[in-house]
Amino acid sequence: MSSKLQAPIDYLKGVGPNRADLLRSELGIHTYQDLINLFPNRYLDRTKYYKIKELQRNSAEVQIIGNITGFKEIAQKRGKRLLATFQDDTGRMDLVWFRGQKWIKENIKPNTPYVIFGKVNWFNGVFSMPHPEFELLKVHEQNLHSSMQAVYPSTEKSSNKGVTNKVMNNIMQNLFLETNRRFVETLPESIISELKLLSKSDALFNVHFPKNNELLARAEFRLKFEELFYIQLQLILKNLIHKSKIKGVPFKSVGTYFNSFYNDHLPFELTSAQKRVLKEIRHDLGSNAQMNRLLQGDVGSGKTIVAFMSMLMALDNGFQACLMAPTAILSVQHYQGLSELANKLNISIQILTGSSTTSQRRKIHESLENGDLQILIGTHALLEDKVKFKNLGLAIIDEQHRFGVAQRSKLWKKGPSSTLSNENETNIIPPHVLVMTATPIPRTLAMSVYGDLDISVIDELPPGRQAIKTVHRYDSNRLKVMRFMRDEIEKGRQIYIVYPLIQESEHMDYKDLMDGYESIIREFPQPKYQISIVHGKMKPVDKEFEMQRFVKGETQIMVATTVIEVGVNVPNASVMIIESAERFGLSQLHQLRGRVGRGAEQSFCILMTSHKLSQDSKVRLETMTKTSDGFEIAEVDLRLRGPGDIMGTQQSGVLNLKIADVIKDRDILQNARFHAKRILSSDPSLIKPEHKTILNAYREISKYKNIWNYIS
Repeated sequence: MSSKLQAPIDYLKGVGPNRADLLRSELGIHTYQDLINLFPNRYLDRTKYYKIKELQRNSAEVQIIGNITGFKEIAQKRGKRLLATFQDDTGRMDLVWFRGQKWIKENIKPNTPYVIFGKVNWFNGVFSMPHPEFELLKVHEQNLHSSMQAVYPSTEKSSNKGVTNKVMNNIMQNLFLETNRRFVETLPESIISELKLLSKSDALFNVHFPKNNELLARAEFRLKFEELFYIQLQLILKNLIHKSKIKGVPFKSVGTYFNSFYNDHLPFELTSAQKRVLKEIRHDLGSNAQMNRLLQGDVGSGKTIVAFMSMLMALDNGFQACLMAPTAILSVQHYQGLSELANKLNISIQILTGSSTTSQRRKIHESLENGDLQILIGTHALLEDKVKFKNLGLAIIDEQHRFGVAQRSKLWKKGPSSTLSNENETNIIPPHVLVMTATPIPRTLAMSVYGDLDISVIDELPPGRQAIKTVHRYDSNRLKVMRFMRDEIEKGRQIYIVYPLIQESEHMDYKDLMDGYESIIREFPQPKYQISIVHGKMKPVDKEFEMQRFVKGETQIMVATTVIEVGVNVPNASVMIIESAERFGLSQLHQLRGRVGRGAEQSFCILMTSHKLSQDSKVRLETMTKTSDGFEIAEVDLRLRGPGDIMGTQQSGVLNLKIADVIKDRDILQNARFHAKRILSSDPSLIKPEHKTILNAYREISKYKNIWNYIS
């Protein structure tokens, strides 16, 4: 049957060459398989009258018989919405109208039987139906009604050229007739039985031609589970293959460097999260497999000290270590922080960036190759062919999403070489890799995109760190904010003011940086106050000069664009003011807030906006004032923006799901990962007879390179 599904769509009854061209160009349907995987985005159900207590949380539309018992108007930011209480003999629900309220109130008769039809929402424990179709029951009973019908994704061009939803339904019927409604099973009997899943054939039929809502919900669950199961299977399998085939250099001992630092020079007590992560890293480094671990930790959670202690394990075993950061500013910050720690142990450490001089580079290259240089910090400059290590054992990549796959693989080739037994060839042993990010990745997304990496999370802040107080203020409160700034400066504190724009835009009603800078100068005149300004259009040398003035405390206020999002560590800066905060994304707001709160004093983040705010902007601002948990913020960001925007183009193929949704179906995703892990832990090669179904399906998926085959 699988070979039948690879037949070109042209051959299906009811298609023909013209429709086939439209299906290919507009909907990406090339084969029978593509058509069967074009899942409906909603359903018209006119077959059944539901009771309110029977309603389920799925994507179907339903019709219900009942009475409206009353209306009430609810004020909103813009206008009002009309809410009606609708009930039958089993319960009650809400009907909602955002427009046309006057006509509704004048024409709908309370306490009279009606049939309503529409899509049901579930919110705060109550079902509601926005803008329902409604009809008096006595009129409705005289009309004829069609059956439950799938509504397929479409485009304006395909509809205009005659490929209507009715045509799509007919084509789909022909496909099921031609295949005799029989499709190859892709899940083992053990999973189908344990989870009480529909068969593959029943699931496909009931998602395209559902007999009722219950069968539709079961069909959707089965197909979502299967899609996510095979994604997780491939990710976990990739991890297992990586560990079995890619050998790393085993760090057999924890020695003098690590123990001396831990016992005599550790600047503060490690948190239990840091200790747990170090144990996970130590376990990886001690095995024969190459470490491939993602370290997530919120701003200020102490990832750098974990990275340094991991480097000490490499040094204790006679290996070198490097740390690569995406910008020169961030590299310098890492270098300054790690130098302080390394100097106490007489460890040689250097920095290599694009601005390093020729003589500096020559010294670094030489000491790196002879092994005198133990730790190298840098930017992309580390990837240059001239940069050769004597024996690189550990490579740490900070904010790895800024680096491409090809760039990261260059680091692999810089590991130590060994002579293969009985041969003259040499074999490069890749260094252990620790990838760090301060951008919290929601758990569901991490499982889908980084499921092949081992993941460590530092989920607590060091003791003594005070939570940053975050408030939202409108422009009308500006005078109070200025007064607060003066009070903080009087206490000896420093302040960031961040703007989203560099120059005035005719189309946007936002204060720009230069206008803001001038108004700040008027409010905080020299010589009493000194102000720095930094933006992306400045020369690097001027930018660095202004930043250093602020770092040294020579200026009290730093007016800047988001160039200060990463790379500036000023413990004395205790106030972050973000202008036009509604223009920033959640992760950006969270990163900016992380620039303060690095000292012992109470820090503040003030989000300034106009009164004109979209619903999404309100959610972002409320989230920022409510929580400082980066993972909670990341989950909200995922709901608002979707996985594609968050992960960027590099991962675009990963989440091109046909029916599942990593946001809405997180429980199914976790369930699928659990079952994939359990099967592979007992049978990593899928050679047991009971797993033959999975192996066959896995081969088919890889063979036809569809959405699951994104693993390189």
